[in-house]
Amino acid sequence: MRVLDLFSGIGGFRLGMEAAGHKAVGWVEIDKHARKSYEAIHQPEGEWTAHDITSVSDDDIRLLGRERGPIDIICGGFPCQAFSVAGKRGGFSDTRGTLFFEIARFASILKPKYLFLENVKGLLNHDKGRTFEIILQTLDELGYDAEWQVLNSKDFGVPQNRERVFIVGHLRGRGTRKVFPIGRESAETHCKLAGRLALPGKDQWNRVYDPSGLAPTLTTMQGGRQEPKILVTKQGQQIVRRDAATCIDANYAKGLDNHGQRTGVLVRAINDPGRIKKTQNGRRMKEPDEPMFTLTTQDIHGIYDGYRIRKLTPRECWRLQGFPDWAFDRAKEAGVSDSQLYKQAGNSVSVPVIFEIAKRMEIVK
Repeated sequence: MRVLDLFSGIGGFRLGMEAAGHKAVGWVEIDKHARKSYEAIHQPEGEWTAHDITSVSDDDIRLLGRERGPIDIICGGFPCQAFSVAGKRGGFSDTRGTLFFEIARFASILKPKYLFLENVKGLLNHDKGRTFEIILQTLDELGYDAEWQVLNSKDFGVPQNRERVFIVGHLRGRGTRKVFPIGRESAETHCKLAGRLALPGKDQWNRVYDPSGLAPTLTTMQGGRQEPKILVTKQGQQIVRRDAATCIDANYAKGLDNHGQRTGVLVRAINDPGRIKKTQNGRRMKEPDEPMFTLTTQDIHGIYDGYRIRKLTPRECWRLQGFPDWAFDRAKEAGVSDSQLYKQAGNSVSVPVIFEIAKRMEIVK
């Protein structure tokens, strides 16, 4: 089916949709750096495109339908900051929240068979559920029956704990196939963190993880820590600092030797060793067997390699979203900076999740 890719970013939706056999015929993205990566990866020469979705007139949309043929699917992860628990949760009172209605405007004119939308899980309970109720009501008024499900990227082959709500709208009377529920692929897709990385607490700000473990949710910031140096030793603990903002607490007598005795070093990366449980969200490592947190826009990610903590590379962040290396290479070769590559990974969708949903989209004869 023919796909219009709104709020396209670097094209995570597009990669998943095309892998499922659909074809993108147009895209909209306002960020110039994301557009540069999108163009390098997908090479969409000759396709319909626009920068600012709010500047596309109704006549422009009608012309798109006439010149490019019928649009079967409109997809997009409309900006989620207005609904995220990490943001101010302004919802429709926030300008970004109203961008959902731009999708509704496109749908009201083009009448695609499917709407395929993504947002943060917090959308479901924002304003006690009233925001999501407005979205469903809007879709109903447009002639779409909606289904939705919260899916976690870690269940689809990528080592990242990233929960997102996916909404599929079905245009009434067009014979579209039901998509949800989708179960996780296999328990084998889950990875475990090394037991030596234990640290109390379960907040969203762990950022250092074992190479064989699950990553936290990707942010759009670059990640990790350089190898630290010891500054002080206090009461049996080594406080290891790299700079004033970040330090590592290496706590002796916390591991197990070959005989089951406590020994060795527990490396803990925190902002301030005296404020682990306070509001600075200082913890950077996960509990044993916990998945990595979601890549978001606000924090720093690292990887635990022996007793050295290094930052994730941009390529690793793209891999955590399921992007193939050739896609990353094209964006990198186009001259996109590392800081933008980190940001683009954090803002993207997980490609394998999109593929699993997209391959279920078909017209029932």
